[in-house]
Amino acid sequence: MSRLLAVVTVMFGLIGGVSWLVPSASAQSLSGLARVDPSLSDASLQRGALTLKLTLSQPVPYRVYTLDEPRRLVLDFREVDWAGVSEELFAEAKALTGVRFGGFRPGWSRMVAELGGAFTLRSAEMSRDDQRGTAVLTVVLDKSDEETFAGRAGPPKGDVWPDPVASLPRKQTGRVLVVLDPGHGGIDPGASRDGQTEKELMLAFAREIEEELRRLPNVDVLLTRTDDSFVSLERRVAMAHQAEADIFISLHADALSEGHAHGATVHTLADDASDEASALLAERHDRADMLSGTDLTGQDDVVADVLLDLARQETQPRTDRLAKAIVGGLEIKGAPLNRRPYRAAAFSVLKAADIPSILLEIGFLSSDRDFKNVVDPLWRRKMAEGIRDGIQAWILADEAIRRVVRQ
Repeated sequence: MSRLLAVVTVMFGLIGGVSWLVPSASAQSLSGLARVDPSLSDASLQRGALTLKLTLSQPVPYRVYTLDEPRRLVLDFREVDWAGVSEELFAEAKALTGVRFGGFRPGWSRMVAELGGAFTLRSAEMSRDDQRGTAVLTVVLDKSDEETFAGRAGPPKGDVWPDPVASLPRKQTGRVLVVLDPGHGGIDPGASRDGQTEKELMLAFAREIEEELRRLPNVDVLLTRTDDSFVSLERRVAMAHQAEADIFISLHADALSEGHAHGATVHTLADDASDEASALLAERHDRADMLSGTDLTGQDDVVADVLLDLARQETQPRTDRLAKAIVGGLEIKGAPLNRRPYRAAAFSVLKAADIPSILLEIGFLSSDRDFKNVVDPLWRRKMAEGIRDGIQAWILADEAIRRVVRQ
């Protein structure tokens, strides 16, 4: 009979609901990618106790905690392969209203389970089978009340993640820096259809646009992500600020069945959405950030808001001209445009007050025509050329206007 070694068990009521755990080094080398075994992983709810079990091919460092508003359980792992795992695997536990998983940071993976009620963490235990080398992570939560849950919820103390923003290169003098933001990534796949995901398609599109832009004189390009990693909305904006970007373009191809949306649209920032579809998209993008386990606590500063509003008064006309230039470039290349290509909503990713920022929905995966276009590399390349031409036109016009203003 194989001998099970309990690597570690933590009583969460004693340490505030957060655990950062590393399996015993003597158990097994932690090299290689751990795989989840779907056939031996599940979730169940019995007598008020919610139990989540994940069977892994080997032990890995992990941490477990909960977040509020919305209530969710977060599990971070040294990178895990989720192949074959689906949300349906945990459907038996009615207390889980949604589960997502995937890459979160380079070398790290995350699983987030939306909780249908207040469940506080009781324990987490990773055990290892000495003969097979496999490991089982068992997380147990107890039915609780909202006040107790809120009191114990919260991110771990201190940030264990390296900060890629701090190491970004600064913009070179006399050059234009364009930040391309491939939407979604990692644990947040975005829209999906027929095995294609928005996060993968937009990363490919961003690289195609980057290649076109690098052919322009005096233009540099920075991508907010270069692989299948999760990047929070706040961090995407911070990267643009740190790099002193001149232009920020967020790339998306959402799915929106309401009104059978199709065709390219360009969104700019506005407190009041120009239509219900834009409001819904903005809400979905922000909620995806929350459900990926990002802690969004914090309060606005009134003085800062005033200063930001002043900055936006100067930036907004430049942003509007950028939106028109991009739409013009796409139109020349024959892109199918939405009947109302200019939209506005409170997209968090567009809130860099001093950087002209737009969100481009190149098409909607929910549209048969758009889906066929977006998955076609040749079509995307043509659209990348249109975006390149639009940016080049904007750079020339913006510099001309700035010279007049300076005089």
